[in-house]
Amino acid sequence: MEHWAKEVSIRTRGKVKVQTFPGGTLLAAKNIFDGVISGMADIGNFAMSYQPGRFPVSEAVDLPMGFTSARAASLTLFDLIEKHKPKEFAAVKVLTLFTCPPTNFMTKTPVKSLADLKGMELRVAGTNAEVVKRLGGIPVAMPQSETPEAIQKGVVKGMVSSMEILKDFKFAAYTPYATVANLPVVSFAVVMNKAKWDSLPADVKDVMEKMGREQAEWTGKYVDDHVTESLAWSKENYKHQLFQLPAADHEKVESLLKPMTEDYVKRTAAVGLDGGRIVSDVQALKKKHEKRGK
Repeated sequence: MEHWAKEVSIRTRGKVKVQTFPGGTLLAAKNIFDGVISGMADIGNFAMSYQPGRFPVSEAVDLPMGFTSARAASLTLFDLIEKHKPKEFAAVKVLTLFTCPPTNFMTKTPVKSLADLKGMELRVAGTNAEVVKRLGGIPVAMPQSETPEAIQKGVVKGMVSSMEILKDFKFAAYTPYATVANLPVVSFAVVMNKAKWDSLPADVKDVMEKMGREQAEWTGKYVDDHVTESLAWSKENYKHQLFQLPAADHEKVESLLKPMTEDYVKRTAAVGLDGGRIVSDVQALKKKHEKRGK
């Protein structure tokens, strides 16, 4: 959010200055959304997956859609919320939305096909627990901070995450192999307290409104570039190797994970939402943004 905060100050000619706080210092991750609603914070950046079921429209982007970049996924999420204007955000002002890069396998031994994944214990979080199980692996929940030791001791054979951690947390030292499978992304929202938004001058609101989609794309591209940088760093420093699943296995992944999307459609229907339409919108937006990104 540092980039966004700086741009707000520049574009409002100093009229607005945003003070940022590192994660967890003002509000715990699971309390950010309610903290913004109550006014404990004016603005908050949080992952919707921390509160399962509370953000059903946004949740569609976190399904196994096969996104190949955070840029495409971030623009898809932003455009989806702009189109549906879901009740899940009715109590706040949405400033922007974005996702992490696609998650992939990072392992101690090579995974060159789905067959190599069978019976492999992998550290996972959120949606990827079911993903790994459906693909034949064994999902293991544990804090990310405990994962390096768990890999060294053989408790797990790797993990599923976005690949910037290879450099940021030196996971290249523990997982010398990565395999691109284009597994689910994690969605984030940046929201503002409604009363604070209503108190802003019209020209400031206009600046922030115009920055929303731009920031979604900027953030997506930024984290995509960081993954590329992390892979290059890992190869140079640890001789890290990157594999791609064969095309036939990508088709198997899609088939094996399809029931997760079908279940989403049923769950959203139970709360009065047209999940089929939401999924179709996500797929159409994904196709549009991935085509433009090439």
